[in-house]
Amino acid sequence: MQKKLVSVLALSVAMSAFLAACGNNDNNTSSPSASESPSASASPSPSASASAPASESASPEKVENFTVSLRHIQITDAQKFRKAILDDVVKKTEGEVPGLKIELDGVQDSVNRFTKLPAEMAAGNPPIIFDVFGGAGDTQKYASAGRMLDLTPILEDLGLKDKFLSGVLDPFSVDGKVYGLPIGGNTEGIFYNTEIFQQNGLNPPTTWDDLIKAADTLKAKKITPFATGNKAAWVGNMLVNTLIGRVAGEGTSSGFITGETKWNSPDVVAAYQIISDWESKGYFTKGELGKEYADMLNDFVAGKAGMMFDGSWRSSAFKDDAVGKAIAGKVAFVPLPAVPNGKANQTSVNANYGEGYGFAADLNENELKAVKAFIKNMYSDEMQLRGLLEDGVLPSMKLSDDSVAKVTDPIVKQVLDVLKNAGASFPHFDSIVQSKVNAETENQLQKLIAGKAKPQEVGDAIQKVQEAENAAAK
Repeated sequence: MQKKLVSVLALSVAMSAFLAACGNNDNNTSSPSASESPSASASPSPSASASAPASESASPEKVENFTVSLRHIQITDAQKFRKAILDDVVKKTEGEVPGLKIELDGVQDSVNRFTKLPAEMAAGNPPIIFDVFGGAGDTQKYASAGRMLDLTPILEDLGLKDKFLSGVLDPFSVDGKVYGLPIGGNTEGIFYNTEIFQQNGLNPPTTWDDLIKAADTLKAKKITPFATGNKAAWVGNMLVNTLIGRVAGEGTSSGFITGETKWNSPDVVAAYQIISDWESKGYFTKGELGKEYADMLNDFVAGKAGMMFDGSWRSSAFKDDAVGKAIAGKVAFVPLPAVPNGKANQTSVNANYGEGYGFAADLNENELKAVKAFIKNMYSDEMQLRGLLEDGVLPSMKLSDDSVAKVTDPIVKQVLDVLKNAGASFPHFDSIVQSKVNAETENQLQKLIAGKAKPQEVGDAIQKVQEAENAAAK
């Protein structure tokens, strides 16, 4: 499935970039009736008015007010473009559904995923609309427990099912039924400060030798090679995931839950060894375990670091009106260069469509109308294109060539070029493995960073949890 996904990404996302849009994405599903038109209301027929009995005069239909809860994770300044899109979708949806009020509940990403939503699902009272990840540890688990709405008939009714890119609905599906919708995708790679590189006579980090030379040179100049913040270890796991994919092979992450691959295999341990070596050389921010994700960006923008390994969504931070405006025009994006002795296709990239929206299973008629309108408005050509242009989020749906041609942001263009040139792809393991396994990867990475565990010990500890979770699933 993943190799099928990359063929779509490489051939469709960037160079003719996405498959041509199918059908009409017009969000206006109905046109005003004659009685609603300005000319009809301004010039009523005298005879019609005179003949209508007073008892039959039209009276406003009573509207039932109701509220729909919506849990989102767009709570920081760096996510303001995504939040603006959500706000516009909410406003449009409220305008289309009489009596509807959508109440937004903004929660930090990991708190929603690992604390609030699991507790709500266990109790059977999740929000009506909520941010959710695909995969065995999230959507598929909740759907199998009967907690999520089957969206298959809604997608059929709205004509949307065939408009998603090939493979992106798989992590949100169970037994051929769709329970969640990915809002967009990303790849992960190296953002680097072109001014700092030029000032220090460094080549772009497009080969392993140039990357290591850059890291060593910057360290000698007392510039941190890689800004990072691992108080939340998912941040560091982005680099771990890419190293595993490149060193051990593209199918490694998918094999963890089947037992075909193991966390304590020599190849996976070798990926952790690179992290350990870079820690020893001082390539990462000092005190990174106390640094938030936002701190990583702030250090990079302030020129304290020459590089930053992050998701392609970060491109939106370097616009003239964004949090990274101080270095707008001085940032470029490249994939991690070919890793020596790696077993994978060394042009392979992480291609992740793991996050989106899900909906509570038990809805009344009004709530179902609201959900259907929300899906129609959020998953439209207009909003998918806005996500790409304003926030650097790769669409999860097919866009026309004309839409893709509107991309002018140089970093987004570089991201699309990376995808176009990718020979293969691999998913992020956090969208595949069980939640307890993912939590253990974060725990062990922090131990590795702190010098409290060696790479082989990290692999052994994670594999122990993986085997327990795999056994429980049988």
